[in-house]
Amino acid sequence: MFSHIMIGANDVEKSKVFYDAILSVLGYPAGVMDAKGRCIYVNNGGVLAITKPINGEAATHGNGMTIGLKVSSPALVDAWHVAGLANGGVACEDPPGIRVSGDKKLYLAYLRDPAGNKLCATHYM
Repeated sequence: MFSHIMIGANDVEKSKVFYDAILSVLGYPAGVMDAKGRCIYVNNGGVLAITKPINGEAATHGNGMTIGLKVSSPALVDAWHVAGLANGGVACEDPPGIRVSGDKKLYLAYLRDPAGNKLCATHYM
C-alpha cells in the first residue's frame, strides 16, 4: 500500500543511530545518508526516510500517528524494544506484550524515536 514513509527529525544523525539499531534487529542494513542529508532505508517493500523538514521549520511528531513494523516473532519484538531504548528511544503505552483485538492476538511493543514519532513493532500471533 505504501511506496515510502518520510519521518521528520531535527537531528537526522541522532535519529539514524536509533533507526539503525532497531532496524538491524529486524534484519535490515544501516541507513544511507544521501546528498541532501536524509537517511534512507530501502528494501523490496518500500522506503523509509528520515529528513529535516523541507520548509526549514522544526520537525514535530504527529499526534495520533503510529508507524507499525511487522516483526516475525515476540522475541524479536522484545529485542527491537531493548535496542530502541538503548539508542535514544523512549518507551510509551503499555510494556511489550500480548494484546487482543477482536479475534486477533498480537504481540506489540511501542517506542517514541528521538524526534518523538511513535513506532510499534507488531507480531501477529
